[in-house]
Amino acid sequence: MGSDQLLEVKCLDSLEKVFPDEKPREQQERITVLWGETASFQVGYKFHSDGYYLGKVVVETELPYRIRKVSHVPVNYPSPRDRDVNYLRTTSGLYPDLLEDISEGEIILVRDQWHSIWIDLEINNKVTKGNYLVRVFIYDETEKLLGQTSTNVEIIAAELPELSIKHTEWFYADCLADYYNVEVFSAEHWMIIEEFMKAATQRKCNTILTPIFTPPLDTYIPGERTTVQLVKVIVRSGKYFFRFEDLEKWVNLAHQCGFEFFEISHLFTQWGIKAAPKIMADVDGTYKRIFGWDTPATGGIYEDFLKAFLPELTKELKRLGIAENCYFHISDEPGEHMLHDYMKAKEVVAPYLEGFHMLDALSEYSFYEDGLVEVPACAIDRMEPFLEKKVPNLWGYYCCAQGKKVSNRFMAMPSYRNRILGIQIYLHELKGFLHWGYNFYNSILSRRHIDPYRVTDCDFAMPSGDSFLVYPGKDKNPKNRFVLWYYMKRCQIYVQCICLKHWQIVKQ
Repeated sequence: MGSDQLLEVKCLDSLEKVFPDEKPREQQERITVLWGETASFQVGYKFHSDGYYLGKVVVETELPYRIRKVSHVPVNYPSPRDRDVNYLRTTSGLYPDLLEDISEGEIILVRDQWHSIWIDLEINNKVTKGNYLVRVFIYDETEKLLGQTSTNVEIIAAELPELSIKHTEWFYADCLADYYNVEVFSAEHWMIIEEFMKAATQRKCNTILTPIFTPPLDTYIPGERTTVQLVKVIVRSGKYFFRFEDLEKWVNLAHQCGFEFFEISHLFTQWGIKAAPKIMADVDGTYKRIFGWDTPATGGIYEDFLKAFLPELTKELKRLGIAENCYFHISDEPGEHMLHDYMKAKEVVAPYLEGFHMLDALSEYSFYEDGLVEVPACAIDRMEPFLEKKVPNLWGYYCCAQGKKVSNRFMAMPSYRNRILGIQIYLHELKGFLHWGYNFYNSILSRRHIDPYRVTDCDFAMPSGDSFLVYPGKDKNPKNRFVLWYYMKRCQIYVQCICLKHWQIVKQ
């Protein structure tokens, strides 16, 4: 940089994380992209002048593009204590994570800090194959050119085929109602749900957690999460009746947004299979809770309820035409000491779920070996027994506990630790990937609601980056509302899983 140059500019790889106090290392000189892919890169810049200045970003290219700025968010819990050395940082501070739309390319130029612009190139099959130049200019308020950079893009005229791999990021309708302070399943809530659904399918999610009852997940005893119950329960003189209008609306909306598969929310509580989920009902004209933490999982009134409910639910799923694409859950992450309780719960529901897929996140091979779980989703650091036995329906997952020598998406990790997941799925022939946090805007065990722009770690409980993939936008405009975490933008399990297998197709 010359002595008179006010702005230092460089083109960066999408995997680079630009911290304010550290010069970026990667230099992006060339991008290869197929039809149907979104290629992304960054422009890093550092201003060398006092005062407050506005700048303007201008992109020149023949390709369709979108510009956003990468904003920094507070990280108080960057990594678990039991970790490897492959973290960018392990101290609290501001980390690059949030993508925000910028009006007319306007940015603020901050003295002696590195910042970055995120540029997406959304390539469809109407774009002619070949090489393209993308040039980026940054001007000041007087339209004086401060700096520029460029990258070359090669468009390959080939499209990757569809995959059968399932991908779910657990979707929490209650967190959306809580954050936006709207009535559950009001017209406004449904509109918000739709926009979040669209954002998920755009990032290659094809499976959605469906709250027939409020999911019994991440809730302290005897706490409750906001009720989001798609099935209306009516009790008259001790007899159960069910209405499925909201469930039908959810299924139709999910299909419109691009979802193909449905996870039915867990029928028993998490980490123990001890109780029933919270279920609300109209009991002889009074709306109240009829089951919850005080209801034993098996051997009592909840078992009688399931005997009445499950035949009606499965009949409705068949009527909606999604029975073959549904996955039922018993309980999330049961330990080996819970094997007997899990077996009892499975015995209760099995007669009514014949022919349906049974899926649960677990790490103990004995659950699969004993025939209790048809589709095990195993933690990626506990997979060896499943891989050795060549389990045919194996899924994978990671969460806050997988912080050492495995893939994950913590903000403190280099981005390639997330991107490599697709290759691992391909190599181990996994049938799906599950993660618990698409939009979890609560503290640990849902003790309180949080602002995800200020609290990124569930109140110091989980490494930042674990509990949500999308930030809730301030307005209801789908173009401005979702500022997606860029890991998800670059993860693209859909593409990565088959890039090796179909490389010869690509090269032709």
